[in-house]
Formats: sequence, C-alpha cells, structure tokens
Amino acid sequence: MSLTVLTVDDSRTMRQMLQHALTQAGFNVIQAEDGVEGLEVLSRSNPDAIVTDINMPRMDGFGFIEGVRSQNDYRAIPILVLTTESDGEKKERARRAGATGWIVKPFDPEKLVNAIRRVTA
Repeated sequence: MSLTVLTVDDSRTMRQMLQHALTQAGFNVIQAEDGVEGLEVLSRSNPDAIVTDINMPRMDGFGFIEGVRSQNDYRAIPILVLTTESDGEKKERARRAGATGWIVKPFDPEKLVNAIRRVTA
C-alpha cells in the first residue's frame, strides 16, 4: 500500500518539486498552499505524513503544526518541516509545536523520501 503525504507550501515551484519527487517514489500526494488550506485538506483526508514549510501567508508552519496537533485524530501523524530556515530557535519552536523532523531547503529528493519512510515505519 502506498503512503499518502500532505505537502503544505506557498511556493508553486516547491509544490511541483515535491509532487514530482514524492510521486516518483510511489507516494500519493495531496497539497495545500498554506496552513489554513492545509488544515482544510487535512480534515478531508488521512495522510500518513505531512511535509510543511514554515514561512507562509495566512497561517505559518508553526500555527499549522499546532493546529494539527490540537486534534486528537491527527496527533500521531509525523510532520516534517521543509524550510530555508536553519535557526536553532525556530527548530526548537517547531519541535515544541509537534514537528517530527526538520529538513533545510534545497532538499535532496532521495533524503526526503527516506525521511518520510523512516518516520512512517
């Protein structure tokens, strides 16, 4: 059975890159443009993992992660942060919000796929 991954990123180019990398690995991919849409999509789907950016309009990645973790049905879904940010304070904030891991852009598709497989095993 193939895994379903929800990707949340305001960059159309990044969403396309994620779509390509993850579908090539055999994953089903659902996408959202920001945290608000991410929570809406999440309510209609049941992803095995989430990959989210931090810097987004309307609702940033921190708010999105907190929104996901505030709902009992989604507390166990692994959340990987994929961002240009590398600040230790922001990493810690994401971890406190409920993020499972942190990957800095630009990403290596193989490493991202391996990380998703690791956190969903």
